[in-house]
Amino acid sequence: MNRPIRVLVAKIGLDGHDRGAKVIATALRDAGMEVIYTGLRQTPEMVVQAALQEDVDVIGVSILSGAHLSVFKRLKELLDQNQMQDVLITGGGIIPAEDIDALNSMGIGKLFTPGAHTHEISDYIKSWVQEHRNF
Repeated sequence: MNRPIRVLVAKIGLDGHDRGAKVIATALRDAGMEVIYTGLRQTPEMVVQAALQEDVDVIGVSILSGAHLSVFKRLKELLDQNQMQDVLITGGGIIPAEDIDALNSMGIGKLFTPGAHTHEISDYIKSWVQEHRNF
């Protein structure tokens, strides 16, 4: 790869707990990625606009609010509308296994629940980008 992987880390909705997002952002940065953290209380539209402006390879969403099905679905719709199908949508938080399966079948990437190791997340992103992006 000719440049670092660019990852946008987002907190969508009213969930104000961002410690996990900051831990992941730091771990990804330490793994050699360029990380953009959008901060709290973003909308899917704001996140996709930032992803467009920053030319990211990955959007990682931290979600604890229970709105994961609608949030990830809306992100996917917006990325498709903007011809950004080659951007990985991944994330983590409190997401039941059956919802993870439903989101994966919609085209959302691997989702991580509490207890996932940061190296597992960075390895997944590196592997996905190597396979799906060309730079």
